Amino acid sequence: MINTVELAVQLVNHLATARVRGRTVEPPTAAAEVHAAVLAARDEAGLDEETALTEGDTGPLAGFSVELGRALDACANQDVTGAADLLNELMARYSAVPNLHGFPGQPPTLAYHRPGVGLLAAWRADLPAGVATLVGLGQTHRFGRCTAEGCDLVFFDRTRNASRRFCGVGCQNRAKAAAYRARRA
Repeated sequence: MINTVELAVQLVNHLATARVRGRTVEPPTAAAEVHAAVLAARDEAGLDEETALTEGDTGPLAGFSVELGRALDACANQDVTGAADLLNELMARYSAVPNLHGFPGQPPTLAYHRPGVGLLAAWRADLPAGVATLVGLGQTHRFGRCTAEGCDLVFFDRTRNASRRFCGVGCQNRAKAAAYRARRA
C-alpha cells in the first residue's frame, strides 16, 4: 500500500505541480514529456513494473494526477471530508473494487482493479483507493506540501512522529539558510 501512496505522490509531483524546489516549472503537456514524467514518478516510487507503459497509457494520467492532487491537498490541509469526497468520486469513476488476485505460484494480493486490466486502469483504481485507505485509518496528517518558499511538492511523511515539513533536504537547507539570513539582517 505504501508504494501505491508513494506512486500517487510522485505522479502529482511530476505531472501536476508548478513550483518545485524554488523554481516555477510547467507541468508536462506533450505526450513524450508526460510519458517521461510518469516513468520518472514510477521509478522514484520504487516500482519496477514489468508491464510496458506506452504514451497512450501515460497521457490520461496527467489529468488524473491533477484530480488526485486535489485529494492530496485536502489531506495535507486536514480536510478529511473534502478528501473523502474527492477520493470517493475517483474510486467510483475508475471502478475501484477490492479483490484478490495475483500471479501463479504466489499468494494473492489485495488490489482495487479487475484482473487482466492494463496498467493505466489499474493505477487509476488502485491509487485513490490506497490514499483512501490511509484517510480511513486516520493518517491524513501524514500527507503534506513542502513548506519551503517556492515549492509545492507533495510528500507522505513516514517519520515516527509525523513532523516532516519539507519535501527533501534541499528545500530544508534553503529554508534554514533564508531564516539565518533574515536573522542576520
